[in-house]
Amino acid sequence: MRVHVVSDVHGNAEALARAGDGADALVVLGDLIDFVDYHDHGRGILGSIFGADKVREFARLRREHPAELPAFARALWGSVGDPAAIVEEAVRTQYARLFAAMTAQTYATPGNVDTPDLWPEFTHPGVRMLDGEVVEIGGLRFGFVGGALLPPGIATRRPGVFRPYLRTEDDFATGVAALTDVDVMCTHVPPDLPELTYDVVARRAEFGSPSLLDLIHKQQPRWAVFGHVHQPLTPRTRVGYTECVNVGHFQRTERPYVLRW
Repeated sequence: MRVHVVSDVHGNAEALARAGDGADALVVLGDLIDFVDYHDHGRGILGSIFGADKVREFARLRREHPAELPAFARALWGSVGDPAAIVEEAVRTQYARLFAAMTAQTYATPGNVDTPDLWPEFTHPGVRMLDGEVVEIGGLRFGFVGGALLPPGIATRRPGVFRPYLRTEDDFATGVAALTDVDVMCTHVPPDLPELTYDVVARRAEFGSPSLLDLIHKQQPRWAVFGHVHQPLTPRTRVGYTECVNVGHFQRTERPYVLRW
């Protein structure tokens, strides 16, 4: 059995269309949408609306002066009429291309740069959306939990023009608790281990899930696969019998991670 796994697609529908070639199934771990493209500032939803120069400044402030970023973002969105409607239309346009590119049998869970409420409009018989569920693939039990984590102590994210799929750890843990006898754990975020959560280019740690790490300790799946951290300190490590693997920033690598058994 051969399963290809990708994460952090960020709009790369052309590579996604090839991701399932030669595989019995494709697993997609979220972040389908290209909202802010930090590699090509003219691409992504923000680039298409405001142009590369504005996105370049957005990226600079996020990197060097994050306290100034909210005011800059408010000014950008204040310069267009009905920004929420503009963003939703752009998201729908990307989803139409991305879901059409999933031609292999696909099992997908959303990331933080996703709007899972819209997914049912675009899924088709070859794509199954999973979140807090287990599905059998080739005789192994694959467990899926989507989304990323809010900072500790933050219960909700303030409303904005785009609603990322962010969850409290308690909410995420509820999804994890629904999974039993898992052979392959599939999430967008990594378990809460410093070597897996630290991004060496952004020079900051993302939030990993303690409940996910607890499941790995208790159930010892064969693999735990995830993405979210684009340039991790280490792409893989072992926790007991479990191989924990960041499957890579697919938008850039265009290479799926391969599971064989």
